[in-house]
Amino acid sequence: MNRELLRELVPAVIGVLVRRGAEFATAEDAVQDALVRALETWPRDPPRDPKGWLITVAWNRFLDTTRADTARRRREDLLDGEPKPGPVSTVDDTLGLYFRCAHPALTPSSAVALTLRALGGLTTRQIAEAYLVPEATMAQRISRAKRTVSGARFDRPGDVGTVLRVLYLVFNEGYSTAVDLAAEAIRLTRMLAAGYDHPEVSGLHALMLLHHARRASRTAADGSLIPLAEQDRDRWDTGMIAEGVGILQAALARDRLGEFQAQAAIAESDLLM
Repeated sequence: MNRELLRELVPAVIGVLVRRGAEFATAEDAVQDALVRALETWPRDPPRDPKGWLITVAWNRFLDTTRADTARRRREDLLDGEPKPGPVSTVDDTLGLYFRCAHPALTPSSAVALTLRALGGLTTRQIAEAYLVPEATMAQRISRAKRTVSGARFDRPGDVGTVLRVLYLVFNEGYSTAVDLAAEAIRLTRMLAAGYDHPEVSGLHALMLLHHARRASRTAADGSLIPLAEQDRDRWDTGMIAEGVGILQAALARDRLGEFQAQAAIAESDLLM
């Protein structure tokens, strides 16, 4: 069972359900149910099209939930308009879903927790450990956040600062454990930088690149961490470092210093020592 593949597919599958008319919280629940089914059935019967399989199972789960809901009449039009089988859209909705989770109706901490759980691939326990709170407390926080966005309109954009915080935490989780999470955080931050003229977006982008550039030299064969001064610099990705430095210098030149720019400047200084 390729759990990394499942984690990569989650945002795309949620995005398809939301575009078809599902509320975000309901779509996330349906996708989580589909993931459970996948973990049960894929090891003995792997699908030829994993994404299509997840979409089908999640959409059917959504329809079952909708039919059982007391608001059946409000959703009849949605059920009547069930899409016919056919090619699945390849639109990347991930960043847009991050902004949905950063809805102004949520507190920043709740928005971050919801996004990490729904889209970042982190378990409730991992998020609780990051916040230094009991797992039960975090589970309640996430449940409240899902109920809030379930009834909220998405006519107002989410907070860019909250999205940045989420991407930073996803990167940190991936930096210490799963490389695919770190790479995905960098990809999304690059997309965010292309659409938002904001120095802190550039600051976070630079910070991620400067850290990720030396990933190959950070650990020994036994998994222990290697101090920066003892790392093999020949294993650093000099192209990534150069990109990060260029992005950081352009952001600093705007004289609007923020948290992520400051951290990136420290990381740059450490690399040049």
